[in-house]
Formats: sequence, structure tokens, C-alpha cells
Amino acid sequence: MNPSKSPAEILDIAGSEVRISNPDKVVFPEPGLTKLDLVNYYLAVAEGALRGAGGRPMVLKRFPKGIDAEPFFQKRVPENHPDFIDTATLHYSSGTSAEETVIRDAAGLAWVVNLGCLDLNPHPVRAEDLDHPDELRVDLDPMPGVDWSRIVDTAYVAQDVLDDVGLVGWPKTSGSRGLHILVRIAPQWSYRDVRLAAETLAREVENRAPGLATAKWWKEERGESVFVDFNQNAKDRTVASAYSVRSRPDARVSTPLTWNEVRSARPEQFTVHSVPERFSDLGDPHAGIDDEAGSLDGLLSLAAKLGPAEKAPRSGDGSGRRMSTMPLIEVARTKTRPEAEAALDEWKARYADVVSLLHPADVLVDGMRGSSSLWYRVRVNLQHIPEDRRPPQEKLIADYDPWAGKEWPGRPAS
Repeated sequence: MNPSKSPAEILDIAGSEVRISNPDKVVFPEPGLTKLDLVNYYLAVAEGALRGAGGRPMVLKRFPKGIDAEPFFQKRVPENHPDFIDTATLHYSSGTSAEETVIRDAAGLAWVVNLGCLDLNPHPVRAEDLDHPDELRVDLDPMPGVDWSRIVDTAYVAQDVLDDVGLVGWPKTSGSRGLHILVRIAPQWSYRDVRLAAETLAREVENRAPGLATAKWWKEERGESVFVDFNQNAKDRTVASAYSVRSRPDARVSTPLTWNEVRSARPEQFTVHSVPERFSDLGDPHAGIDDEAGSLDGLLSLAAKLGPAEKAPRSGDGSGRRMSTMPLIEVARTKTRPEAEAALDEWKARYADVVSLLHPADVLVDGMRGSSSLWYRVRVNLQHIPEDRRPPQEKLIADYDPWAGKEWPGRPAS
């Protein structure tokens, strides 16, 4: 046995045995949280966590090397899964399929944590009906330079829109910088309809709060605003569900709120240490969410009134690629965020004379989903730099290819 590993611990959870390997492994160094601490956290909030993720196929986002290393995404359920883990086979738009994990009880929560999962990433469908989402997800994603009060203001505008179309929104912190609003809906509409409804909601929020909120899909066009991310409702997308632990140094938790709390709450209040006591004292603010399934008729009717969303112009070279309206340059593509930040620092050092003219939202460091993990793209929007002083597009400082060696229909291995 590796002397650095602590002996496995067997937990009896409501009659199911769950083996926790290396229970003393420190996962969050700053608060000193071990793998067993995370298991115990999820057991303490199991009722709420299962309300968000239970009975839904989920992507396993695994951090086998801790929070300081990139996670990998596992769609397929591990081969030797226990009997208390269900599965559901999802068919993806790429033409592939995967038998995914479905948890239904506290033992399932403990089992996925033992695999190295921190947050829970369920699809917006139940395992019994994979074609009709029962949840519309509103992700309020602030651009750099946007403070918490503006996210809150956007949330209340979204609440007004939902109320006007007969839907009930349930807010929660994202566990990062933003807010999520969950909307239960009757499982009667396709993914396409749900995404259209979400996009319509985003457009209406932007219409009511121009400058504060944006529905612009392309990041460089958003400015310093709150993006109402409707594309989280596209098929194949998942979102960290309620009570998920996020990979922030302070072990922050995506925490359900009441609407009365949204104005005063701050994301950093809710951590693995604080949330179990809150849950014990107050219960789950989302306890009634499953009783409020609504109709998309109002949003789809509004979609017809608004007409099609504006589309970006396409390149004239025959490639069909979207053509940005902004003066963008690409700096780097990297495997990890630290490498991306190092490349950005190198670029800034080259062009120190104009860096001070950039606005916070002009620097775009994006986590991009690869085949099984994230990779990072670094771009700079030169819109605030006079044209005669703009740095040129140059050879990328780093040029990582996340698909090197991968094969799928229509793409030969490189």
C-alpha cells in the first residue's frame, strides 16, 4: 500500500455500503477539507442536493489531482458501478451516445464524491424522459468589471419577466461569481423549444435593462454587463446543481436562496463549512420547486412577437464562419489556465504602451470544452485602442490543440 494514502473507510448509508478510498486526502488545502469531509458535507445536505441532481443523468466532472489541476469530464458511467447507481443512455448531437450516471440517494452522492467529483452536473431532464427537459436554466454570468449589485439587479429583472409569463424562478448562487435561476417546467417541450424560450427570456431582460444585461452570445460584444446565458439550455450542456461544491480555494457552494435574500447575500458566505448549519437551521429554500412546474407558452408567444434574434455576419470566404464585428486578436491556446495567464502576461509585456487603454471586459480568457477536459483560449478586443496603435495578429504565444490525435466521424486523426 502507498504509505501516503490513508486506509479506505466503508460507510453504511441507509443500508448501502460505500467505500471511500484515501479518506484523509486533502482536497481543499486552504480550509483543510479532506475527501471524507466532502462526503460528510453532501450527506448533511443530501435532501437538497438530490432535489437538484437526483434522478437525472449527469456528467462526472472529476478532480483526481485536486482543485489545482484541471478536471476531466466523464460522460460514461464507470464499468463497475454499484447496484444503487442507475444509468440512462443519452444520444448526443454529434451522433455519439453514452450511458451516464444517475444517482437517486445519499449513497450515490457519496459514491460520486469518492470518484473525485466536487460539483454535480446533471442534465435538465429526468432519466425517465430524456427528450423533454423539465428545467429551464438562467445563468447570470458577469463580465469582468461587473460587481455583485449589478448581477442582483439583473436577477430581479429576470424575476419580473418570469412572473409576467407565468413562471416561477428559484435563485441560487452559482458558487463562482454569478447567480443561477432555476425554472421548473412541465416536460412537454423539446430541447429546441426550451432553448428558444431561454433565449427569449434573455432578450427581454436585455430589452428592459439595456446596458445592465445582455443576451449577446459573442463575448467580445457584451461590454461590462451581465450576460443572461441562454445557451446553458442547449442539449448536451450541464450546470452545477444546487448544493454543489465548486473548485474555489474557499470550497464555495452553489447555494439556494429565497428572493428576499438575493440582495443581501454574497457568494463567499456559502461554503462547505457554513452551508450544513444553514441547511439544518433553515431547511432548503428550494423545497417547493417541484410543485411549481409551469408552461413555456408565454415565453414562446413572446418569441414570436420579438421575431428571430439578430445573427452575426458570416465570413465571405465560403467557410461559413461567423465574422466578428470587433477588432479581435488571438494570443494563445493552452491546456491549463496558469499557462493561459502566463501567455497573457507575456503579450501585455510586449505591448505595455497600450495595455492601460484596455477595459476589463476587453481581455477574454475563456475555458473551452474539449473532448474530455477544458482548454483555454486567450483573446484581446482592441476596440478601445486607437486604430493606428493596435497590436497586430501574430503567431500564437502557445498553440495547444485539444483534439490532437482524436478521431470522430468526418475528422481523421492528426
